[in-house]
Formats: sequence, structure tokens, C-alpha cells
Amino acid sequence: MTAYRLLALDMDGTLLTDDKLITKEAAHWIRLAEEAGVTVMFATGRGMQTAGSFWEELDLLSPMVLLNGAEIWEGPGRLHERTFLSREDIRKLHELAVVSGARFWGYSVESLTGSKHWSDEMFDRDWMKFGIHHQEIDVIEPLREKVRSWGHLEVTRSADTNMEISVRGVSKASGVKKVCGLLGITMDQVMAVGDQHNDMELIRAAGLGIAMGNADEALKRAADGVTDTNERNGVAKAIQKYIFQLDPSESQAG
Repeated sequence: MTAYRLLALDMDGTLLTDDKLITKEAAHWIRLAEEAGVTVMFATGRGMQTAGSFWEELDLLSPMVLLNGAEIWEGPGRLHERTFLSREDIRKLHELAVVSGARFWGYSVESLTGSKHWSDEMFDRDWMKFGIHHQEIDVIEPLREKVRSWGHLEVTRSADTNMEISVRGVSKASGVKKVCGLLGITMDQVMAVGDQHNDMELIRAAGLGIAMGNADEALKRAADGVTDTNERNGVAKAIQKYIFQLDPSESQAG
């Protein structure tokens, strides 16, 4: 029997291919893991607006950690908690993005709204995560440092050219810890798989942290192991190797 009771999967660059698909091999091994008693969940920067269809596709009834931990679900249709940024911070982040000529977006309960559709009405909504993107590293990195200097926000990234902001202390790791509490297990019983900086804390906190073959190099160094890339069924191979103790080169999807 596997030592891991919970499998926490990042989505983009991890479970999903570059075309934003779940391969039949990944779906197959996720089903086998669940049949073996492992709870399989997402731990993603996505919100329900863009993650919900994949939850349904895999027919998962498990908890989910969305928006880098700002939204936690106990299961389909059962919200556990949401953590909102202050409206003052949303105004400051919006201004920072506009002045810098950066693209931005936010996740509220009502919507995923980007730069093109932002209006004054948006400042009256409650936002769980705000993102800023700029193609120039020399622009986005100082923006990250500026927001970090405010001292009360969590700043991470899912690509070198973006930043994702939530309330300080809110992360994928904090969300998965709360899911562990719901399930009556501990973090050493968690296997986590990811590819980017916003997976770092979770990869370090999990009993087993696995980086994708296409992962950020810093994440690979922090991880307990490295699997194949998202284009070469890295998640399926990680499940085979670490949950079922199989050699992925000798196993095929049914």
C-alpha cells in the first residue's frame, strides 16, 4: 500500500499538456490511484472558471485548492473558504499595472476579468487573486519587489513574465494543509507535483515533492524527485513510480 494518501497536482505545465489537455494516460493513472485509496486533487493557480471543467472531466469528488490557496472546495458544490484581497490593495495593484503598461487580470467570485474588460464597477467586487504580466523581465521583477515591499501580500509567479498576488500566508501549501485537516491526514502523507515557483512551498512541505521535467530549475533543486515533462506524461509516470512503485518505461495505459 502506498504511503501517500493525497496526490496534489498543479495543472498548467504539469497535468495539462501545452494544448491544455489531460492525456488518456494521465486520466488512466489518476483513476487507478483513486481506486487504490489515494485522494487526487488540484492545487492550482486557476479559479473555478477555468478549472471546473477538468474536475468534471476526471469525475473527481475530491477537495480542490484553487487560486493558489485563496479558494478551497471540500468537493463539487461544497465551498470550504475564500480569502479576499482588500479593495484598497486591488486599487493599488491595478494602478501599478496600468502605470507600468502591464497586462493584468483578477479572479472574483463572479468572474475572471482581464485588462480589456476591467471597469470602475470591478472595484466594488471582492477579489481573491490578482495577476500582472509584462513580457520584459526588467519590468516585471521590480514590480514583484515593490509589492513584496508592502509587506502584507503573498507574491509568487507561474511564469518568469508574471506575478500572482494573494493575501499574505495564502498559498497552495496552506490550502493543501487545510485539505489534510478535512481528510484527517498529515502533510507527510501528501505527494505533490508541480512545475513553477508558485508550487515551491507545496513541493517543500509535502511528504514527497516531485518536479516536472519542464519545471523551473529552482523547483527541480527543491524537489525530492523529477519526472518527465507535461508533454511526455510526467504526471502519469510519477504516479506509476511513486505510488505504485512501477517502472514507467514498462507500463502502459489501459
